[in-house]
Amino acid sequence: MEAKQIKEFAAKLGAQGCGIADLARFINAPEGFKPQDIFSACQSVVVFIKQMPTAAILAENPVPYTHTAYKMYEEIDRIAMELCRFFESNKINAVLVPADVPYLAWDQDKMHGKGILSLKHAAVQAGLGIMGRSTLFINKTLGNMVYIGAVLIDAAVEPDPLAEDFKCPENCRRCLDACPQQAMDGITVNQKLCREKSFFQAGRGWDLYNCNQCRKVCLYRVGKKSG
Repeated sequence: MEAKQIKEFAAKLGAQGCGIADLARFINAPEGFKPQDIFSACQSVVVFIKQMPTAAILAENPVPYTHTAYKMYEEIDRIAMELCRFFESNKINAVLVPADVPYLAWDQDKMHGKGILSLKHAAVQAGLGIMGRSTLFINKTLGNMVYIGAVLIDAAVEPDPLAEDFKCPENCRRCLDACPQQAMDGITVNQKLCREKSFFQAGRGWDLYNCNQCRKVCLYRVGKKSG
C-alpha cells in the first residue's frame, strides 16, 4: 500500500494531517515503549492529527476546554478505529494506539506517567511537526492545539521526511515564563509540578484541566504565521 492511499483515507475520516514513520526512527525510544514492543509485527507507524476548536482555550471557566479535550480524544480514537478497519480490509494487520489513557507505566509519588507510545514523539518522527520548548507538539499550519492518533501496521510504507522548515524562535521563553509552577526547563517537564496545577477534581469525581498557560501563550498556538 502507498502512503498516498493512507493519507487520502485519513483525510476522509477527518484527519487534518497524516504522516508515516518507519521503525528506525524509534531506535532511541525507551525500552518497552517502542512500536514493536506493542505490536511485534509492526513495520510502520501511521500518525495523524486533528485540531481542536481553538477558542476553547480562551474560556475562563475550565469546563468548556476540558469537555472539548475529552471529545477530541473520542474523535481521534474514532479515526484510528476506522483506519484499522481500512487496513484490515486491505489485508494489513493494524493495532490502535489509544489517544489518551490508560497508563501502564505510572509513578504515583512523582505523578509521572508514560503512554504505551509517546504520540507527540511519533508525530515528530512521522514528519508532522516539531516538539516545542514546552514539549508540546507543534504543527506548522495547525499549531499546538492538535490531538494525535496512531496506528501500527505490519506493512512497510515509505516514511515521510522530518519537518525541518520551522522551529521555536531562538530566544523565545513564553511558555517557560508563563508556567506558574516553573515545571519546564526547555527540554523536559516535571510532570508532578505540572499536574499539581493543571488538573483538579471537581464534584462527582470529574477531572478538569485547570491550566494551559504554556499552550495559550505560544506564538504558534494556532500555527506559524508567514513572514
